[in-house]
Amino acid sequence: MSATLTPPIPAPVLPAPHPTPPPAAVPPAAASARQPYQFTVAQYQQMIAADVLTADDKAELLEGTVVQKMARNPPHHAAISILNEYLRAFLPPGWCLRSQLGLALTDSQPEPDFLFARGRCRDYIPRHPTAGDAALVIEVADSSRLYDRRDKARMYARAAIPVYWIVNLVDRRVEVLTDPSGPTAMPAYTTAAAYAAGADVPLLLPGAPPAVVPAAELLL
Repeated sequence: MSATLTPPIPAPVLPAPHPTPPPAAVPPAAASARQPYQFTVAQYQQMIAADVLTADDKAELLEGTVVQKMARNPPHHAAISILNEYLRAFLPPGWCLRSQLGLALTDSQPEPDFLFARGRCRDYIPRHPTAGDAALVIEVADSSRLYDRRDKARMYARAAIPVYWIVNLVDRRVEVLTDPSGPTAMPAYTTAAAYAAGADVPLLLPGAPPAVVPAAELLL
């Protein structure tokens, strides 16, 4: 007696499962919330008083952030020395010319290349000048000119510094910015003029006779 062999029943073909995408990476809450720490001017001044920051650190406080000052090349250093001597001839009584020294603003303490501040220099032994003391700030610009036009201009306009000069050594012109917006959403100077060598730059300080400074003398 022979047995009949029954062929095996093929297993059903099931559709391949769709690949499951890996779960989206969710950053830790602490990482997603990280922001640069914003220092106040008072905190920055305390760090200087405690020697946490020294002159060797070459730092300044700009819009709440402690940043390293930009490096200066020999023409920039020469311009600072020459202008420091030259601008004093235009300093009227009742004004102090400060060079690369602190200016205390609401959220910043820059050290502009030059500052015309009201009063005597002795008035600033116990404190830094503030925006209310400042009539004119001047920055000498070569490699830093984009930074001076954008970031420094925004900072000085927010503080309502009346006049801001950029002595542009590369394009050989003095850029004069006036009419600051003050602390708006997008602070800026609303009026700009440029003075090339051969032109005279107006120097207007409250309570002082109008004067003009030859642009060529500022441009080396």
